[in-house]
Order: sequence, then structure tokens, then C-alpha cells
Amino acid sequence: MKRQKIRKLFLLLSFLLFPVTLYYLSPYLIIQGGFAGIITGSLIFFAALFILSLIFGRAFCGWLCPAGGLQECCMSAVDKKVNGKKIDRIKFMIWVPWLIGIVLSFLSAGGIKSVNFFYMTDHGISASSLPGLITYYLVVILITLLALTLGRRGMCHSICWMAPFMIIGTKLKNKLHFPSLHLDSTPSNCVNCGICSKNCPMSLEVARMVQANKLDNAECILCGECVDNCPKKAIRLTFKQNI
Repeated sequence: MKRQKIRKLFLLLSFLLFPVTLYYLSPYLIIQGGFAGIITGSLIFFAALFILSLIFGRAFCGWLCPAGGLQECCMSAVDKKVNGKKIDRIKFMIWVPWLIGIVLSFLSAGGIKSVNFFYMTDHGISASSLPGLITYYLVVILITLLALTLGRRGMCHSICWMAPFMIIGTKLKNKLHFPSLHLDSTPSNCVNCGICSKNCPMSLEVARMVQANKLDNAECILCGECVDNCPKKAIRLTFKQNI
């Protein structure tokens, strides 16, 4: 369980730094910068998330995402599973028009004119002024409300604008069989106790996935909760070619 303590410490630190990093995770600033022909820090960061997902899947979500840290804190108040089959589609319904908006914004500016990683920040700090603080608290309130109403990591399932980049990267790496971080299992060790499913922060039916020997679910955030809570060591995190 030491790994989970380290993971939750990383998530806590990430959330504490959220006032600094907020604009580097902003979907709005990408479009705002696009109208000026500026590649912003958030656009660079999202591109990096996609590239890294080809190797690490959605580990960022499970280990470093500030919104993830806040949502896991909310689990101490409301710890209910999310029915992700329908809710998971919402983020793509938001994501596709947003991507189109990014392309149109750069076209309206006549293309890319400059790169500014620290766009709209004050010496690299996002929420350093009243507008920044208001934006920060509005985002925190939205994330909290989704977690408390929808359930475990409700924002991740419903409106997260970063998740689709990593979901596509994860599916691509699984299809191309890149050596990467992923879950592996020994189905014969599974006694169907359900502890893995009970502890999954993404509400996945992990026990069923283990018995089917198919753990490459794109909603898996590779947090390792199922690995560390399995009494029979039927699941493990590994870095190798996913066959």
C-alpha cells in the first residue's frame, strides 16, 4: 500500500499547485491564443499528454492530475460508482467541437505566428490576480459538484477535456502493441472477491476484466489500486509490450 500513499501524495501536491498550473490545463486559453495566432502552454501540454500516453497511457490522470486529486478527496464524502457507459460519451461530444474551434481560431488569425508557453500568466503563475482566482474557484466548484453528484471522478467521466487525448493515445498504443505501462493479470489467481472493482476510482468492473484476461480499458488511469488491493496478486502493473 506504500505505492498508494505515494500516489495520493502526488495528487495532493498537484492539487495544491493548481492555482499555478490552471492556465496550462485550460481549454479556453488555447482558443483565445489561437485567435491571436499564439500556441499557448496549454496546447503544448495537451500535445505532450497525447505523446506520453503512447507510453504511459492515462497514468497522468491517476498520479498527477490536480482535478483527479480533488475528486479523490471528494470520495471521502460521496463514494459511489459512476455508470460510465453513457456518461463517458459526453466528453467526446464536447471535445470534437472544441477541436474544430481551435482549428478555426488559428485559421482566422492567418495561421501560427508565435509560441508563448506562459501566455496569460504572471511570471508563470495562473491565478495571481482577481480574475485568475475567480476562474480557479469556479473550476474547483465545478469539479467538486460533478464528483459529489455523479460519483467517483465524475469530471473524468463526463467533461474532462484532457482525457480524450490520452484515451486515443492509449487505444493507439494498444493496437500497435507499443512497449508501455499497462495492467496485466493472472486469471487463474482470481477468486472473484470483487475487491479490485470495489476500490477502482474509475468505477470499472476490474474483476470481470481480469477473468476475461482483458485489462486494456481506455478509462483505466493506471492508478494501481486494483493491483495493491488484490489479496491473491492476480493483477500487476507492468511495462512491456501489450500483446
